[in-house]
Amino acid sequence: MSHHLDPDDTITVQVADDTTLKLELKHLMAAPGRKIDLSQDFDPGFTAGFKNKDAAQRKLARNVTELAEYQDVLYAQDSHALLVIFQALDAAGKDGVIKHVFSGINPQGCQAFSFKTPSAEELDHDFLWRTTRRLPERGRIGIFNRSYYEEVLVVRVHPEFLDSQKLPPAARDNLWQRRYEHINHFENYLVDNGIIVLKFFLNVSKEEQKKRFLARIDEPEKNWKFATGDVKERGFWDDYQHAYQECLRHTSTAWAPWFVIPADAKWFTRLAVSEIMLHTLKGLDLRYPTVSAERRRELQALRQLLVDEATR
Repeated sequence: MSHHLDPDDTITVQVADDTTLKLELKHLMAAPGRKIDLSQDFDPGFTAGFKNKDAAQRKLARNVTELAEYQDVLYAQDSHALLVIFQALDAAGKDGVIKHVFSGINPQGCQAFSFKTPSAEELDHDFLWRTTRRLPERGRIGIFNRSYYEEVLVVRVHPEFLDSQKLPPAARDNLWQRRYEHINHFENYLVDNGIIVLKFFLNVSKEEQKKRFLARIDEPEKNWKFATGDVKERGFWDDYQHAYQECLRHTSTAWAPWFVIPADAKWFTRLAVSEIMLHTLKGLDLRYPTVSAERRRELQALRQLLVDEATR
């Protein structure tokens, strides 16, 4: 099986003994090169006709266990790495997905980074520098909570941020299209070198975002999650929708497609992400390393030493 996923693929999910869920990727993947209208093409409340939250959570728990098993083989094989990118508007649930889906992963085989406002040092480099230095090593899973895509999303909505990037005037010509091309070439390079790129845009509706913002204000234990700037950024909703649509259209590729994951039902969001990750890892044909006959003889000799030691 190829690790490349196709919009025509369907993932069959055995949720319970008597319940099968069909995840048709055409409902979850931005087809490469296709013009995107988020208000029409992708429903934030989509759950593939599945409504049983408890059954979905039980299946997620099984997926978490299975992901840990695949991650162990990935680490042992040491030839591939998996880069998982999460992009979303505020309150779409990125932190929750990372917390739940990766809860069983061995910390030694996983690296998570959250990219916020660039530092002065980062602004002195090209826009890919700060994320490139955080790429996962072979055998590991790397998680990017936001990423280099901020440079064609937040910066596109707030072009005044470009002033701090110190770009020469010529570099601003046709800037967004050039950055899309740079990103596509970069991701193609990564895949060619064994780093599989999985990109998830958590698609939350404006109504659900409002509900979650109000919960962060009304529930004391969630107050820490709410930032004053969240409401300000909500005022740019339409601009962000346009920026995401253009990003999805120009950077969803055969080698690194975008998955547009419905985010209004958190339980479905987490289940869908875990299923796509499992489907991808299974396609890598991961195996534990085999040892030569000579090495096996060495191991048997060492074993005999240990046995003899116990009888002395």
